[in-house]
Amino acid sequence: MRRIWSIGWKLGLVGALVLGVWMVFLDAQVQKQFDGNKWTLPARVYARPLLLYPGKLLPPEQLQAELQWSDYKPRNSLAKPGSYQRSGHRWRIHRRSVNFWDGREADALIELTLSNGRVDRLFVNGSEEPLVRLEPQYVGGIFPAHHEDRELVTLAQVPQTLTDALVATEDKAFYDHFGISIRGIARAMVANVQAGRFVQGGSTLTQQLVKNFFLTQDRTLARKAQEALMAILLELHYSKEQILQAYLNEVYLGQAGRRAIHGVGLASRFYFGKSVEELNLAEVATLVGLVKGASYYNPKRHPQRALERRNLVLELMRDQGAITDAQYVQASNTPMQTADSTRASQREYPAFLELVRQQLQQDYRQEDLETEGLNIFTTLDPWLQHALETSAEQNLNTIEAQRPTLKGKLETAGVFTSVDGGEVRAMIGGRDVDFFGYNRALDARRSIGSLAKPVVYLSALRTGRYHWGTLVDDSPVTVAGQDGQLWQPKNYSGQSHGILPMVDAFSHSYNHATARLGMQVGLEPVAKTFGLLGLKRKVPPYPSVLLGSIELSPFEIAGVYQTIAARGFQMPLRAVEAVTTNSGETLSSYAIDGKQTLPAEQLDWLRYGMEQVVEQGTARRLKNTFNGPLAGKTGTSDDQRDAWFAGFDDRYLGVVWVGRDDNQSMPLAGSSGALPIWRSVMQQAGVEPLQPTGLPQVPVDDAGEILQDGCAGRMMPMPESAIPADRLACGDSGGSKNSKRGGWFDWLF
Repeated sequence: MRRIWSIGWKLGLVGALVLGVWMVFLDAQVQKQFDGNKWTLPARVYARPLLLYPGKLLPPEQLQAELQWSDYKPRNSLAKPGSYQRSGHRWRIHRRSVNFWDGREADALIELTLSNGRVDRLFVNGSEEPLVRLEPQYVGGIFPAHHEDRELVTLAQVPQTLTDALVATEDKAFYDHFGISIRGIARAMVANVQAGRFVQGGSTLTQQLVKNFFLTQDRTLARKAQEALMAILLELHYSKEQILQAYLNEVYLGQAGRRAIHGVGLASRFYFGKSVEELNLAEVATLVGLVKGASYYNPKRHPQRALERRNLVLELMRDQGAITDAQYVQASNTPMQTADSTRASQREYPAFLELVRQQLQQDYRQEDLETEGLNIFTTLDPWLQHALETSAEQNLNTIEAQRPTLKGKLETAGVFTSVDGGEVRAMIGGRDVDFFGYNRALDARRSIGSLAKPVVYLSALRTGRYHWGTLVDDSPVTVAGQDGQLWQPKNYSGQSHGILPMVDAFSHSYNHATARLGMQVGLEPVAKTFGLLGLKRKVPPYPSVLLGSIELSPFEIAGVYQTIAARGFQMPLRAVEAVTTNSGETLSSYAIDGKQTLPAEQLDWLRYGMEQVVEQGTARRLKNTFNGPLAGKTGTSDDQRDAWFAGFDDRYLGVVWVGRDDNQSMPLAGSSGALPIWRSVMQQAGVEPLQPTGLPQVPVDDAGEILQDGCAGRMMPMPESAIPADRLACGDSGGSKNSKRGGWFDWLF
């Protein structure tokens, strides 16, 4: 017996020693994790702030939508930030305080009047101001693999009713125990024995926090013992308030697409469209009810279950004296109301987010983007993005209704930028705008077809030998390649059009004339012009490139057309405005970065031809939709596999592609496949017509000769430097000088 006692004593001593070492190890773990960064916070990505200033083009529908997307509520009183009033054309907005990348701005009362779709006068806190910003809308995150998202809150921000509800429902002895509840454990043991399996845990709030924060979800005795020990250690080192605050930020409360909603701060915005400070008692009880089962009691999907669970929480609060009978009656009779789960502020924009991630990785590690809680301020325009998404879907549905054989086969991509800054304002990478995957805007390289023609004609204008009135030949073309194969391009209509002015050949997108002109100018100058317009990819030295036999992504071609729209100022398209830390300290600010690679007057000259595409050419349907000049170019690849349209007004450049992933014929042209999407986008966004270039207008006769001022002829713009000194006199039009044309008209392929 004495030997047994000796062995038992020694085993007990060893066990105690092992337990002690284990406790020391667990204690170090608890303090290290709880004292450090408790959570890996994903970068939060925000759209551009809405700028308000007198004269700004701002349809009332846009202002209304952007306020709602930012969870502003119409109120009779503007006492609280996040509210607005509308009376006819007059708007009053109580803007929230905002941490912009260039400093914090306090909440402000904004008053403005919209007149004919533009901001009239603007007042901020009673004083007339030239400019004010509304806070940017959340548009997504850069998440680690587990996709957890949360908005950290302090205990001081959380309504007292919420903590009372949590304690009353989940752990009414929270303020009395030391991490574990002996009574709860005993009750759970009885339930488990009676059931013959593990059905109840008897966990305190502290144990629940330990399980979610430190441990796995395994239901084993070893894991349960570790949970209990760590709960005790947590309570030894930290106050009840610290533990409760951590719990409120950690608890899982639902799923929003790929995002896991953790913490009451983010859950409040997701379910009710408001900050946690604004929650009423019924909403508080609904959130606490989700702790038991976020999916099962989801008020958006299962409102009746959520209602019953909410009222049970209210009943427990009443029974424990946390609320009065009157509060219970009022809250339990409140209808179950949640914010629209499809509202823009709860969506993400996968195609644009992929561009943001790619551009940020030039300066930041992926790990930092996923864990440091950075704030990413971007260039995305939610209204323009909404217009692009809805326009693409509506127009593709219309096409498929007219051509049933195409149903479900068409895809699209689009990129819209600001003309003056190269900021990416909207982007879709496919028809399913919520899909995180193949991004056609960035990754689909497709034949650009006639979108190459502005480069060819610009190359011709730059030589000084051509102007828009120069006559070109649109007769059939044959070119022999080095391998003996013949290149014989065809016009879209199958018809040739003889001798005609260069601007007409361009505006109607005639292939024969363009091929002849491009060969006359030379392939090397055309390739060089592509580079000056910003194309980084090498242009192959084949004649077919003149008609767009080069594969580029919509994003790449948008970069080329951006330089055209910006009058020769080449700038990388950018999606990021600035980056700040979680506390608001600015880390990076990205300004316009570019250089003038082509004279502005040359691009103004080219713009005339692109305006004629809209005025009289392949994009003339736009003329019947919009007032004022616009510039554009349709594009259609061989066998109508790709339909393109690129166009710009004074604010936005947009490139739209429509095609099939299997690269089969649709058949659609740029004017019927892509242009309608661009048109619908600009109808919703509003058009700012192009301003006059200021180029001199000169008369040109039917033979393509430039006449002296005052002569009768077709008026065309021309840079001062390109106007010849020896222009024909009015009476000499069509005379001997025409023989000068023969030198380039008579060359053979």
